[in-house]
Amino acid sequence: MEKFKRNDRVAGLIKILSDNPNHLFTLNYFSELFAAAKSTISEDITAAKKIVEQISLGRIETISGAAGGVKYRPYVEKSDARSFLEELCDRLKDPKRIIPGNYIYMSDVIYDPRVSAKAGEIFATHFMNSGAEYVITIETKGITLAHTTARALNIPLVIIRRENRVTEGSTVSINYVSGSTKRIQTMFVSKRAIPEGKKVLIIDDFMKAGGTAKGIVELMKEIKVEVAGMGFLMKTTEPKEKLVHDYISLLEVDEVDEDNGTINIYKDMLFC
Repeated sequence: MEKFKRNDRVAGLIKILSDNPNHLFTLNYFSELFAAAKSTISEDITAAKKIVEQISLGRIETISGAAGGVKYRPYVEKSDARSFLEELCDRLKDPKRIIPGNYIYMSDVIYDPRVSAKAGEIFATHFMNSGAEYVITIETKGITLAHTTARALNIPLVIIRRENRVTEGSTVSINYVSGSTKRIQTMFVSKRAIPEGKKVLIIDDFMKAGGTAKGIVELMKEIKVEVAGMGFLMKTTEPKEKLVHDYISLLEVDEVDEDNGTINIYKDMLFC
């Protein structure tokens, strides 16, 4: 079998670990892959850990014991998160994004793989120790952000539907009042999606009054599931009192003025 040099092994380690965030690999796996002794692999892991932390790529953690191994945890330093969100604000302040009705066109940003991946890592960093076992969102725009967050945490994604679908099997549904439109709407989740007693993380793209988020929380109560946290890419300044609490948002939009062509959007206070 071909012998790998130290630099090759370290590069391979970083690539494999970062491609599989929060997945625990045994030393045996890398020992067999690189045809090297466990002691050599341990030294490689130490070198990889140093490189990853020095250039703020995340964190490599080792777990001792018979069931131990090594895993990569996405971790975004607060300074890096601030820089990313400032860049995102500048991008979203473009007056050309204003849609009649004082809305902001955001689809191209939300579906930008670089943006969604970074936002997912920021959410994962914040909720790393929440104990969440599933990420949930409601269709449709929040799916990309929820998916990248779930990938970073290495936990399943569950999508709540606005319409009942035969392919979901038996479902649980609730009616809720949208906080922004004040209209009664319905959401559905498959009974098979999340076992009772699990913890979930709610991730979505936008929150105004929090009616939809509150609806998701109530739906989780119906299936006896605990909400461990909530994260939104953007929230509005008004109304100040939201229908949910204990959440984080990355951005806050204060005012969209179609007449003057201005969009006031900022990093949320958590990242200032």
